[in-house]
Amino acid sequence: MIETNTDWQDLREGIRSVCKKFSEDYWRELDQKRKYPTKFVNELTNAGYLACLIPEKYGGSGLNIRAASVILEEIHRSGGNGAACHAQMYIMGSLLKHGSEYLKDKYLSNIANGDLRLQAFGVTEPTSGTDTMSIKTYAVKKGDKYNINGQKIWTSRAEYSDLMLLLAKTNKEEKNKRNSLSLFLIDMRPYINKEINIKPIKTMINHSSTEVFFDNLEVNENCLIGEEGRGFEYILDGLNAERLLIAAECIGDAKYFIDKSTKYANDREVFGRPIGKNQAIQFPIAKAYSRMIAAELLLQKGCNLYDNKKNCGQEANIAKLLSAEASWDAAEATMQTFGGFSFSEEYHIERKFRETRLYQIAPVSTNMILAYVSHKILGFPRSY
Repeated sequence: MIETNTDWQDLREGIRSVCKKFSEDYWRELDQKRKYPTKFVNELTNAGYLACLIPEKYGGSGLNIRAASVILEEIHRSGGNGAACHAQMYIMGSLLKHGSEYLKDKYLSNIANGDLRLQAFGVTEPTSGTDTMSIKTYAVKKGDKYNINGQKIWTSRAEYSDLMLLLAKTNKEEKNKRNSLSLFLIDMRPYINKEINIKPIKTMINHSSTEVFFDNLEVNENCLIGEEGRGFEYILDGLNAERLLIAAECIGDAKYFIDKSTKYANDREVFGRPIGKNQAIQFPIAKAYSRMIAAELLLQKGCNLYDNKKNCGQEANIAKLLSAEASWDAAEATMQTFGGFSFSEEYHIERKFRETRLYQIAPVSTNMILAYVSHKILGFPRSY
């Protein structure tokens, strides 16, 4: 099903009205000071947008993944960044689909009204990288408790989250690594600076990235999501959502860059005429626009499959790949269009340029997606 231009129009206008309150100067200042966008997150929460995937019975909107993708796209198109919002959306599926009624009743209403934040996703480790099944963080069952020790890295926003979705090994003897991992929902608040220590990582973008250390963290068994040993399966459910939502952010970035470069090229005059009359300016922008449109159509298809509970692994992965490339093409074209001014913080291009570069690497690198396409779709032998 192909969307029309009026689909989701009310939602788009609503999120745009929120974003208008937060100018690009707001985002530039946060970037310079490496600050978390607290006011923006609170505004989105109060407007109900961060609870879009939470069922109405828990105080959410009960919307689907396509609605979430539209929200993130519009944030990025406005010149903002959805990093402080997207984790709460894409890891929500694991809790909703596999979490116990106890966990849902305990946390979802407070997440929906903003009293709690679920922004931290503890999966990646320094020694494993994308080899998730080789993680070393270990949870030992003792009676009705789990004792957790280990380390996570690139856990963004852990400092600003109350809850963390944590993947840990629960069976070192299991030969099938896939069955050795379990997923936990941890309330971090009682343990900060004691059993849980968070160390910020300075990066080229303002994503509040951290390392998180767990030292004899003891949690009740009711923190376990689903069954022990099925954690990898549960996060796979969330990865398609992650791919689709990150693709939407890329589409938003691409539209931001195309909007910026088109307007500038039509307004900027050199040698007595707008630089937009030059095909050397027109063609890279036109090419980026064309790639963006194609990627957006695949994103829409992937969301439609996901929302109808159909297999969307191919669409989610390739949509993320193509959207990341489209946003990067648009960023490059905009840098060339603005010329020297693109390096000035005043024009905001350099910040967005840095931010959109991330999507070639994370949350899954383009090479890993190409490996997925090679092995899973085309049938080539595994390269790893």
